[in-house]
Amino acid sequence: MQIRVGYELVYDCPQPTPMLLTLNIHFTRASDIVVPDHLITSPSIPITAYRDTFGNWCSRIVAPTGEIRLSADAVVNDKGEPDVVAASAHQQPVQDLPEETLVFLLGSRYCETDLLSEAAWKLFDKSPAGWGRVQAICDFVHQHIAFGYEHARATKTAWEAFNEGAGVCRDYTHLAITFCRCMNIPARYCTGYLSDIGMAPPYDPMDFAAWFEAYLDGQWYTFDARNNVPRIGRVLIARGRDAADVPISNTFGPNTLQTFRVWADEVSDPTP
Repeated sequence: MQIRVGYELVYDCPQPTPMLLTLNIHFTRASDIVVPDHLITSPSIPITAYRDTFGNWCSRIVAPTGEIRLSADAVVNDKGEPDVVAASAHQQPVQDLPEETLVFLLGSRYCETDLLSEAAWKLFDKSPAGWGRVQAICDFVHQHIAFGYEHARATKTAWEAFNEGAGVCRDYTHLAITFCRCMNIPARYCTGYLSDIGMAPPYDPMDFAAWFEAYLDGQWYTFDARNNVPRIGRVLIARGRDAADVPISNTFGPNTLQTFRVWADEVSDPTP
């Protein structure tokens, strides 16, 4: 199948404002791209690109005074298969983990392993190590947090989400990641597009989605504590330790986000 993905963001800046943008489809999906997700700015301004320390494609701009529209409209090929379930995947001892995974065992800006370690061991010590433990974490987080956009807060951490019991997809993800790390399972934050393909209505308003990957049996597997069911049509944008590493934009000056639209829809007449 093919999926059309894209966004339209309109910022209003009272002065020229540097921005770092993490909006491009992840390089691991490059071979699936049918119509590229080129960043279009209106008015047209210079764009420079770079790859960050996690391998994500990023863009640099200086938004002019006034309104600027950022948009992209892409088409990607997708297998149309739900997330992989590998119920027999084992957890590796810390001493056997590859060095590149170790950073995803540590506490980070939104994932306070030091504050949640005791709770994690009380909750999940008896769960089966490996896939079963990660799934037990997802089950708990899915039930523990009440979803609602009114609970969104840019500064909310895993510890706060745990104590407040409410949040949005990034809060589910931060809490699940933190519990995994507390249980010695490397876990990394993912952001991207998530379609409603295969799901029954009603549909939530479309937004960029957050999920995570856990390292088991020598590879990374997708988990989603917010939805807690295998989903079809994930299109990865970026990975990092937590949301601080992969915001859609970092702005270095005052601004107002006036328009925010995201889409991820199955293409009814795929391009050959």
